[in-house]
Amino acid sequence: MIQDYFTFNAQRYASKWLVLGIDIAIVSLSFVLSYLIRFNLTLDFEVEKLILQLPIIMIASALAFIIVGSYKGVVRHTGVRDVYNIFNAICLSSILIIFLVLANRQFGMFYNFTIPLSIIIINSLISFVTLTASRYVFKAMFHQMSGEARAMKNVLIYGAGDSGILTYNAITNHIRSNARVIGYIDNDNKKVGKNINGVPVFNKSILNEHFILKNNVSEIIFSIQNIDSKHLRTLVEGLVDFPVSVKIVPPIEDWINGELKVSQIKQVQIEDLLDRAPIQIKNSKIASELLNKSILVTGGAGSIGSEIVRQICTYNYKSLIIVDQAESALYDLQQELKQNGFHNFIPLVSDVRDKNRLNAIFDEYKPTMVFHAAAYKHVPLMEYNSYEAIKINIAGTKTVADLSVLHGVDKFVFVSTDKAVNPTNVMGASKRIAEMYIGCMQKENKTRFITTRFGNVLGSNGSVIPLFRKQIEKGGPLTLTHKDITRYFMTIPEASQLVLEAGAMGTGGEIFIFDMGESVKIYDLARNMIKLSGLRYPEDIDIKITGLRPGEKLYEELLANGENTLPTYHKKIKISKVRELDYAKTRSKIDELCITNMFFNGNTVKLMKEIVPEYISKNSDLCELDKKEDKTEGLSKPNLKIVQS
Repeated sequence: MIQDYFTFNAQRYASKWLVLGIDIAIVSLSFVLSYLIRFNLTLDFEVEKLILQLPIIMIASALAFIIVGSYKGVVRHTGVRDVYNIFNAICLSSILIIFLVLANRQFGMFYNFTIPLSIIIINSLISFVTLTASRYVFKAMFHQMSGEARAMKNVLIYGAGDSGILTYNAITNHIRSNARVIGYIDNDNKKVGKNINGVPVFNKSILNEHFILKNNVSEIIFSIQNIDSKHLRTLVEGLVDFPVSVKIVPPIEDWINGELKVSQIKQVQIEDLLDRAPIQIKNSKIASELLNKSILVTGGAGSIGSEIVRQICTYNYKSLIIVDQAESALYDLQQELKQNGFHNFIPLVSDVRDKNRLNAIFDEYKPTMVFHAAAYKHVPLMEYNSYEAIKINIAGTKTVADLSVLHGVDKFVFVSTDKAVNPTNVMGASKRIAEMYIGCMQKENKTRFITTRFGNVLGSNGSVIPLFRKQIEKGGPLTLTHKDITRYFMTIPEASQLVLEAGAMGTGGEIFIFDMGESVKIYDLARNMIKLSGLRYPEDIDIKITGLRPGEKLYEELLANGENTLPTYHKKIKISKVRELDYAKTRSKIDELCITNMFFNGNTVKLMKEIVPEYISKNSDLCELDKKEDKTEGLSKPNLKIVQS
């Protein structure tokens, strides 16, 4: 009952005037105690003088506390800054008292008012100690009383630097925190064996099952600033087999007003462990490129398109036209932009296959720059829905590109994929043919055509990480097509930034690609996701190998055989130097493909293979279309061994 009463009333902040009154009372008692100490705990001094001096001491102390503001701190959140303020207040009050004593000696303002210097010094020391101690005693009592009803969890902080200490303060000062920090872990042997805030610093060698179980550790928080993903992955992978939750402190620049909040300490996500450093765009020309421009984004409500739109909204452009056939997704994006204070955009529901509708849009809004992100991208679905893949990815691109030329668009930026490189499926081949058509248009027109090519995008619709998360939530198993399959990854903001940067730096005809680091083994990614979820593999959740899907590769490539790269001003962005094509013949074949597809002719995939000789189907019924003989009559030289039907 008493505990509940204390906990309830502790939620309220004590009045600062009450704190001031208590501080003055403590200083008064300290002053009396300093006399007793000075005279060897006897009353061998004039008590009448003490009684006369006491009000002046109280007034001087109150004035010092008010000037410094030491009484305004929330006592239950007492920290180093509050102790510093108490020290300043005590120093100021001592100076005031010494000044009064000296002034009285000179001018005799107060009858019989004199205080030995030793008393003033003793009083200052006792006052500082008792004021500081009283605050920490109350703070400890508050946390003890309010935290008893909750089960405490033992926490280790990995990192005993400034970030680790601030993490400790954030945890211990949080009113609803039920965490007890039992130790720091650090690689610096100079810190190991010492205490910080009364908490011991251990070497990382203690991170073993015996120590964790013996001390009932339930959480380990990584608080190391600027840690690279490879180092973090190594550390985390050594912990995921233990029954602990692994969390991470965000970078200092993400702290709220420079202060870490407990709510910002998040569970380590698989994205934090991917072996690639985030790509930062420097020397950006985007702002000047978009200045006062009318911009059209197709597929503007998709994963990449919507992020392109979000980033464009932060620049000074003339108008932004967002085109997408997905009504609900477009509505959600519209509401999001409005809530974020962006209103200079026009959302239009339209299909890139509808040439008349698009022509009307170009005619009305007269865009000077086009970002073409509309596409079908799911490999297994497109493998046996080639009609739709051709109509959207090729004919749709052709329609938007043709209208861009017709209406005098300055730049056309095409969003492609690494699956267009040596394609093994309909989706990848359709994107490669779209790239080829873009190349043809660049040769023939004033509009500058630019292509961006990158790998899998983290968090995009249908990508592997959201799929694994859903499967974990349902209790598994995680489905994986092959144990050795690998993929390149990048974030949605990075992908979108590349598209914008390509539009700024491109002069026409380039295919921009990322240096994306090492590819990621999806099997390892799946195991780490299970463990980071606090589950065990394979006891709690297993991984099921289902076999490669139609058209799926074991690994992706960013460059086709025979291609090489040229540098740009950014070391992570390269220009693919593609092979020369017979542009007239290529365009004629693409036109034939679109017309053939329009009439549901069954020879469309065969025609795609003629246009892209390196397109060799894998794990698909379409392998039957691959001929045994070398395709020397193709539009470009083949670079892969032809699969025998």
